[in-house]
Amino acid sequence: MQAKTIFISGSSKGIGKEIALYFAKKGYHVIINGKSDQNALEQTKKEIEKISSLPCLALLADLGDFEQAQKAFAKIFSLYPHLDLLVNNAGISYFGLLQDMSSKDWENILQQNLSSVFHCCKLSLPSMIERKKGKIIQISSVWGLYGASFEVAYSASKGGINAFTKALAKELAPSNIQVNALACGIIDTAMNAQFSEQEKKELQESIPLGRFGYGKEVAELVYLLAQSPAYLTGQILSLDGAWN
Repeated sequence: MQAKTIFISGSSKGIGKEIALYFAKKGYHVIINGKSDQNALEQTKKEIEKISSLPCLALLADLGDFEQAQKAFAKIFSLYPHLDLLVNNAGISYFGLLQDMSSKDWENILQQNLSSVFHCCKLSLPSMIERKKGKIIQISSVWGLYGASFEVAYSASKGGINAFTKALAKELAPSNIQVNALACGIIDTAMNAQFSEQEKKELQESIPLGRFGYGKEVAELVYLLAQSPAYLTGQILSLDGAWN
């Protein structure tokens, strides 16, 4: 059987890297992406190729910029006939009061977290629609469902992803393309380094499971969604240790 192809945005580190490594172990052609850290991207590529007999394509591109996204997908489709799975993971955070946030910071959050999803979906869809086959999985957040104080822009961007997911799933259902999102709780990644040890302890105590999630757990659930029945689409699935 020909290996399936997956593209994960924002996969040079963190959750995206865990997803890339997991799918490499499962025999997928893995395409990774980073916005600016070439060294981290190349290191992840090396790690993938150590555990897989298949080559890994690494693309340095700011997917929040449509022209850069176009060039990245042109490269993908010059080497692969189609994508079986698109995972929109790229994103950044902003922690602080809304009144102290600049309009530039606001626009940057929306561009990186939400516009990148639009760009990647738009550029992936022609080949998926032509084949009437494909899956799109967004890495979202529980803050997109419930909102978080001091993270208004981040919450808004993730809420936008959730609404985008539900709407796009309806649009693509006749083409047999499934679109779902994972609303992750607090996952133990570098993005949460902003919290002090006391804050981390308090957050852990608010989670019934008593700990943060692991990147590998996100990767495992993404893989299950990649194998899920076609009837599962338009869903926002929470992975949060029973936090809510």
